[in-house]
Amino acid sequence: MSAGTTQSLTGAGTLHCRGLTRRFGEKLALAPTDLDLGPGGVIGLLGPNGSGKSTLMRCLVGLVRPDAGTAILDGVELVGDGTAIRRRVTYAPGEMHLYGEMKGGEHLDWLLRGREPGALERARTMAGDLDLPLERKVRGFSHGMKRQLLFVAAMAPATRIRILDEPTEGLDPTKRGEVLDLLAADAARGTTVLLSSHHLGEVDRSCKRLLFLNAGKLIADETPAKVHERATRLLHLGFAGEAPAALDALDGVESVRREGPRAAILLIDKDPRRFLGALAARQDLPAPTSVEHGRVSLTELYRDLYGVEGV
Repeated sequence: MSAGTTQSLTGAGTLHCRGLTRRFGEKLALAPTDLDLGPGGVIGLLGPNGSGKSTLMRCLVGLVRPDAGTAILDGVELVGDGTAIRRRVTYAPGEMHLYGEMKGGEHLDWLLRGREPGALERARTMAGDLDLPLERKVRGFSHGMKRQLLFVAAMAPATRIRILDEPTEGLDPTKRGEVLDLLAADAARGTTVLLSSHHLGEVDRSCKRLLFLNAGKLIADETPAKVHERATRLLHLGFAGEAPAALDALDGVESVRREGPRAAILLIDKDPRRFLGALAARQDLPAPTSVEHGRVSLTELYRDLYGVEGV
């Protein structure tokens, strides 16, 4: 970055990287990545398993050293082991390596050592709101309780950036909703939250921006409204045999993706009647055995909009 560019990227609560890259042996875990995030708001990081989400997050906080590239978080440049950044940014890892013999409250004390005095009080209040039994040993915690303990420790310090790797994984819908409410309130105060998730409904509700990764590459950077608009134009058809190639040429079609007897049609607009009328008029084409419109899972979203298999 030039001196002028660097100066413009040092605002409080902002996250910027240029060409951030990481390899593990011959595997490119993170292709050269550029990001400009914040200040404020929840940004969703989505991608299949192995897409590079966790690698990107670990590189940003210095837990994995990038092979190339630069990053500036909250005005601090990533250098060395990233200690300077971790003083100003909180991070909740996807992996949960906790000390089972510690009580929950003791673990919060340990996790928040070195943070400002008010952080521990906020953490204990938040843990109480989430019904975490801080008097019990962590080895007796459920998977969801352990996840929430790490979440609370990441949310309590008065930092302007939080990086959270799957903070709702393993939580029931009620607890997930409570966590999302806390994130929304935090973002409303101006905090920038980079959140990885496998739940489309979750990021649709919480995030102002969605980043899609696959095979270490950033393949899309969109608003939830734009993704939702494209998803409403998806029409899924099933056929008794192979999906016919002639679907591409029918009126109202933007693109078609085929998988054996199934076809995902991205329509020009969200009203499927134009296309279905054109299909019905083609007597030489087989009638579909199933038609589905208006519903899409995260797996389908990846496959049909971005050509990515699995999440």
